[in-house]
Amino acid sequence: MPQPLAPEREFTMCFTSTPRGARLARRLVSHRVNDWGHPYATPVNETLTLIAAELTANAVRHGHVPGRDFHLHLTLAEGVVRIEVTDSRAEKRPPADPASTDPLSESGRGLLLVTALADDWGVTPRRAAPGKTVWAALRVRKERGEPR
Repeated sequence: MPQPLAPEREFTMCFTSTPRGARLARRLVSHRVNDWGHPYATPVNETLTLIAAELTANAVRHGHVPGRDFHLHLTLAEGVVRIEVTDSRAEKRPPADPASTDPLSESGRGLLLVTALADDWGVTPRRAAPGKTVWAALRVRKERGEPR
């Protein structure tokens, strides 16, 4: 069985499970993606920042356990950026089909955005602790004029 390649770039951080923690995580994703060669105003940076915003907001809203943080892991490997957000609530899993959300509901559209923007996304059980990891992957390539 082939071994997965080591990521070219990687970022991991823990945040308080609050709206402020989600906002900080979103901003740090934007900064990190900028550092990785996709400037702030580019479609890649804006798309990854929006995906991170939705996943972290969901972790705060649906995955919050008092006294527990959420974790964000960002990797770039083989031209794919993967965002993973891990929280402590195993029983609150996102729907397999976000399109089944009630159209009259005031919330529930975040995963529709993730589905539309990401190349792939999913949910896996958290390793070594209760909870889950919601992840999204986006293939990226250098745009003309973007620095390496």
